[in-house]
Amino acid sequence: MPEIDRFPAWSEQYMDLEREAISMSFFANQVLPGLLQTENYARAVIRSRVPVFSEDEINTRVANRLERQEILHRKVPPTVSFILSEAIVLAQLGGLQIYRETLRHLRVCADLPGITFQVMPLARRTHAALDGPFILLETPEHQHLAYSETQRGSQLVSDPDEVSILAQKYAMLRTQALNTEDSKGLLDRLLGESNEDGT
Repeated sequence: MPEIDRFPAWSEQYMDLEREAISMSFFANQVLPGLLQTENYARAVIRSRVPVFSEDEINTRVANRLERQEILHRKVPPTVSFILSEAIVLAQLGGLQIYRETLRHLRVCADLPGITFQVMPLARRTHAALDGPFILLETPEHQHLAYSETQRGSQLVSDPDEVSILAQKYAMLRTQALNTEDSKGLLDRLLGESNEDGT
């Protein structure tokens, strides 16, 4: 059997940059960024793929995704900002048990050193990033880059003018999303509601 690629070819350059980045800013509106996924959530995401992966492929991809999260627990972690659509936080991908586990994990991650966690409310009347999710990165050499994925590929943006546009969008998103305290409060409320059945 051929060896399964560690990461899709179109994302390998991003993965190299992610490992070295000194700061990252994520806007996500469909699914949790890989750096925030639990093992069970990652498995539910990867199992949802069409066409389906083999069990070996699923296991390899889950392991690789979890290994990436080491960067959040380094002695000197990068500065990381997450802005997540409330739709992601409410979606029970994988079922109720995985949902509760994911909420607890997000609440722990929201208190990690260097992490800023914000939720973009569904009820907002304006939204600075309706064109979709993206990531901003800063390299150790202070180069600013952006990255986005589509259904069948990805785009790494290095042109300063284009990166600036996305940075402006992200700055506006931070003012439109719930602040960090209110975002944590939302997670706490959802955790309470998801445990009302006594589990």
